[in-house]
Amino acid sequence: MNPEYSMNTNLLHSKRDIQGMTLQPETFPLFATAAFSQRNLSDVKRAYNEKQFTYVRTRNPNRKVLSEAISLLEAGEDTFVSSSGMGAIFSTIFALTDAGSHVLCNREIYGETYEIMTEILPRFHVEVEMISFADCAEVASHMKPNTKIVYTEVASNPCIQLTDIPELAKLAHKNGAYLVVDNTFTSPINIQPLAFGADISINSLTKFLNGHSDALGGSATGTAELIAKVTAVGKLSGVPITPYDSWLIFRGLQTAALRIEKQTDNAVKLAAALKANPHVEAVCHPSLPDSPQNALSQKLFGNKGGTAMLSFIVPEDSAKIDAFMEKLTLARYAMTLGGLRTTLSHPCTSSHHALPDAERRALGITPGMFRVSVGLETAEDLIADFNNALTVFD
Repeated sequence: MNPEYSMNTNLLHSKRDIQGMTLQPETFPLFATAAFSQRNLSDVKRAYNEKQFTYVRTRNPNRKVLSEAISLLEAGEDTFVSSSGMGAIFSTIFALTDAGSHVLCNREIYGETYEIMTEILPRFHVEVEMISFADCAEVASHMKPNTKIVYTEVASNPCIQLTDIPELAKLAHKNGAYLVVDNTFTSPINIQPLAFGADISINSLTKFLNGHSDALGGSATGTAELIAKVTAVGKLSGVPITPYDSWLIFRGLQTAALRIEKQTDNAVKLAAALKANPHVEAVCHPSLPDSPQNALSQKLFGNKGGTAMLSFIVPEDSAKIDAFMEKLTLARYAMTLGGLRTTLSHPCTSSHHALPDAERRALGITPGMFRVSVGLETAEDLIADFNNALTVFD
């Protein structure tokens, strides 16, 4: 990495050296093979000893260059790249805990992460507490001598509530725990959690970093020592990413900065417009001047909007909600986020459907809430589309 250049320039011109490859293709090629053959046993031994390419689940060229690119973006030493964001989350948690460990997790979390914490980990005798991370003093009061992980998202799914990463890092390290942060909603284009003290930064590469809604992947970035542990669990769990998905996501990374900066700017504008609409009861985005998290947003993101995700709440009228969705012409419902086009989802019937209604409402998730992943459309067109569709609530 050349410190004289920006992160984006360094990414575009990053080294793509692969052992045995002397060609210099302008676009990194796809290695569509399940294994790499060897001439004799000496070559086999050398390949294993030098960690060369053997079997693709162990390591392969496409995963290698993708891992190096994510490490560059996240400013980490090494990155484990998995077949999905959940694969990265699962591998990280199981690598850093043992039976008898205690995990402190933000209760405002992605629904399937919530299920790992509350349904899977207890089966392995790992104690998990789900609490609000809004007050770091409250988090401190729940720390225990056997706390191994403090887990949170930078911006929560779906309420877009920020957590104070620097303070949580100090708190975790003071108690000998690791701070693990899911950076999916914000991405390393807007924030590098490791630079704020986090030990591992996780991304669902499927989302903003790939950006084209055509590949699945996840990543966990941190020190070489920690990622070696995560990689060992991930490899044995069978979750390493395929060469093809690696190739697609690496291609998407080349335009990530351009896309995410535009999407974030669009989200800032759309959030302000929704805030001004009389049919919208609440809008969650840290850029809003009256947001209680505006100061924390400045601390984490500076003048950046922070995230291209937002959520808003309309009246709990199912018929009108259906009419609203049908009247939208640009934004479409989709079970993913971070793509080129604006999409929305309904947390009560998707990501958080497994939570009881009372628990959802305690988190601020109502049947009137929509989560929006803002795309690359012209902001004024998006605003007009949403305002027009919201007239069904007249």
